[in-house]
Amino acid sequence: MDPLQLKGALSAGLLSFPVTHFGPDLEFDRTAYEAHVGWLGGFEAAVLFAAGGTGEFFSLTPTEVPEVVRAAKAAAGATPIVSGCGYGTRIAVEIARGAEAAGADGILLLPPYLMTAEQAGLYAHVKAVCDAVGIGVIVYNRDNAVLSADTIARLCDACPNLVGFKDGHGQVDLVLEITRRMGGRLAYIGGMPTHEVFAAPYFSAGVTTYSSAVFNFVPELAQRFYRALRDGDTATTDALLRDFYYPLLAIRNRGKGYAVSIIKAGLAAIGRPAGPVRPPLTDLKPEEMAQLRDLLARHVEAAVPA
Repeated sequence: MDPLQLKGALSAGLLSFPVTHFGPDLEFDRTAYEAHVGWLGGFEAAVLFAAGGTGEFFSLTPTEVPEVVRAAKAAAGATPIVSGCGYGTRIAVEIARGAEAAGADGILLLPPYLMTAEQAGLYAHVKAVCDAVGIGVIVYNRDNAVLSADTIARLCDACPNLVGFKDGHGQVDLVLEITRRMGGRLAYIGGMPTHEVFAAPYFSAGVTTYSSAVFNFVPELAQRFYRALRDGDTATTDALLRDFYYPLLAIRNRGKGYAVSIIKAGLAAIGRPAGPVRPPLTDLKPEEMAQLRDLLARHVEAAVPA
C-alpha cells in the first residue's frame, strides 16, 4: 500500500490495536494472535495496528516486531496493517525497516525512549524514520515527544511519506492548530487512552477517527459508538459513556498499566483469552476481573471460539 492509499484508509473508519498474544511462558503465540486478528477483521476496522501500544510494543524486542507484523498480515485479509515503531532513532530505523520487509503497510512512530528533546531533535528523529522506508509514517504526539505545529509543517514539507498525525497528549488547542494549519495534508487520529471518552472534543477539532482499544473485545459496541459519534447521535454516545465506558475507566484506573491489562482481561472475560501481559505490567486482580465480567454481562454475550 503506497502512502497516499494508507492515508485514505486511516481516514475511512474506526482503527484499532490488536493485543499481542503470549503463552504461559510469555513467548509470542502466533497461532492465537492470527486467530484474533482474523476475528477482528470481520468487524470492519479501517486499519489495524500490530505491535502498537495496546499490543505491548514496549515489551517486544526489535526482532519480535516484524514477526508480529508478519502474523498480522497473514491473518488480516484486505485490512491494512500498521506497525508500531519507537525507541532511539537508530533502533527505530531498524524496526521500521524490519516491519516494512515483513509487509507492513505503514509505521506508527511512538515517542523515543525516556529522553525529552528539543524540536530540532524530534524533527531529525521523525525524518530519519521517514527517510528509511517507502511506506507511510504516522507520528504520535505523546508523553516526552510533543511536536509543535511548526515542526509538523517542516516534516510535511520534507517527508512525502509522512501521512498521519496521532495525538495522545491531550492538548486540544495544539491539535486544533495542527489540523487547521495542515488541512488535508495529513490523516488525523485520536490516541488518548480509552479515546472514546475524549472523542467529542477531538472530533470538533478535526480529528474524525481514533484507535479503539476496546474494539479488541467489544467490536460491535465500539463500532456503534463510532457511528453515533460520526452521525452526531449524542443520545447514543452519552448512554454508552455512562453505562459502559465510565464504569470501565473506574476499573482501569485501579492499577498502573491497566490501560493494556484491562483489554486482555476483557478478551479473557468473553472467552477469547490472549494470555498474560508481560512484565513490568501486571494482570487484573481477581476482584477487578469479577467487576469487569459483571460490566460485560450487561453489554455483550460471551463469544467462546469454536
